[in-house]
Amino acid sequence: MKSLRGSNLIVFLLLCIGSVLILLPLWWMISTSLKPMAEILQFPPTFFPDDWQFSNYIKTWQAAPFTLYLVNTLFITLLVVIGNVLVNAFVAYGFAKIQFPGRNVWFIILLATMMIPGFVTLVPQYILFSRLGWLNTYLPLIVPAFFGSAFFIFLLRQFYLRIPNELIEAARMDGASHFYIWWHIMLPLSKPILATVAIFSFNGAWNDFLGPLLYLNDETKYTLQLGLQVFKSEANTQWNLLMAGSLIVLLPVIILFFIFQKYFIEGMDLSSGGKG
Repeated sequence: MKSLRGSNLIVFLLLCIGSVLILLPLWWMISTSLKPMAEILQFPPTFFPDDWQFSNYIKTWQAAPFTLYLVNTLFITLLVVIGNVLVNAFVAYGFAKIQFPGRNVWFIILLATMMIPGFVTLVPQYILFSRLGWLNTYLPLIVPAFFGSAFFIFLLRQFYLRIPNELIEAARMDGASHFYIWWHIMLPLSKPILATVAIFSFNGAWNDFLGPLLYLNDETKYTLQLGLQVFKSEANTQWNLLMAGSLIVLLPVIILFFIFQKYFIEGMDLSSGGKG
């Protein structure tokens, strides 16, 4: 019993140390956002601000049209989340519950696409969107979400496989179509994994920098990630305002995770879908 308590104490201490190491960069960001530039550049650095500058957050929001950037980012993120959740859930239902020729082969091919680095397809995608006339629009950032993601399809399929097939068979005997079954049976039963996909999608779209950088030229269409670059230049970087802006952009992701963390954890536990 004493050895067990000792082991638990060691594990607890290791977790505390790990938590401090993980939270230390976040605190440094917060601390930097509340300092004047002179204090940021001094040596040795201060762990706590000597002069707390809460006005940095107001200056940050007023330095550029961040309200417009916020609206643009929310618009893109919302459509990306909707596309990823609905399309991937529908495709995953087909792979999990519908028997069709070559189903396993097509699924293996789908998984194989995960091994292709995104930068390999970057140039072909840019050429394609350019010829479609989609440059300087939100279409290159939104439309791909409605064509599925191998990773999300895999997660959803594994969850669906653990939902009893008897539910599907009973609904089919009553004359229900596959679309009806997916919409009225599968989606309500898969809220945890759908929340997981939504969180991943939100995080990816919200923090996307490369996509808007490539496809958006009009400043009125910029997202928050592009807007943060206003504090950086070759000659000078306003670190306090940059950290304040980064923290503002980070907050929605943290809040979203804490609100839906229960569903997120259940969704990542693929055994929570029941026995199939």
